[in-house]
Amino acid sequence: MNIRIVPATPRDAATVASMVEALTREICAVLKDDTQFNHDVTMTEALCRRWIEEGIYTVLLAYVDGEKLPVGVAAIAQTHALYAEGKIGVIQECYVVPAWRNGAVGSALLNAAFTLAPQKGWVCMELCTPPLPEFARSLHFYQQHGFKPVGGRKMRRRSAPDL
Repeated sequence: MNIRIVPATPRDAATVASMVEALTREICAVLKDDTQFNHDVTMTEALCRRWIEEGIYTVLLAYVDGEKLPVGVAAIAQTHALYAEGKIGVIQECYVVPAWRNGAVGSALLNAAFTLAPQKGWVCMELCTPPLPEFARSLHFYQQHGFKPVGGRKMRRRSAPDL
C-alpha cells in the first residue's frame, strides 16, 4: 500500500472539518457523552481555513492509492513552553478512517509530523489522548511512536464563544 502525506491547503478545509467531526463523534459515541465537543462543522471548516491561511495550523492529510479522499489527518498547532525550552508542535487532532486503521496510515502521519518538527523549530511534539481506559489502544499507539505520558489530564474551561 502506498501512503502519501501532503500538507492541507485552505481548499481542504471542508475535508479536514469532516474528518475532525468524525473524530469527535467517535469519541462522544464511545464515551456516551455528546457534551464534550461543539459539533459545528461550518465553524470548524471556517476556523481550519483561516488558521491554515494564517500559518498557525499545520494539517497533514494521508492518501492511499485508489482512494479519492484522504483516509487520515493530523492537525498541529504551535505553541511555546518554558518547561520545554522552546517551541512545541501540539498534535490537536489525529484521525484515521476506521477501515484504514492498523494499516500504517497513522504511523505515516506521525512520521511526517516528526520530520516536520525540526523544520518548524519544534523542540518536541505533544498530544493529548482521548479519555482512558476507553481509548487505551490510542495510548499504546502513541507510546509505540515514542510519546511518553508527562502529566495529568487535559482540562478545559470555555471562556468565550469560539471566534
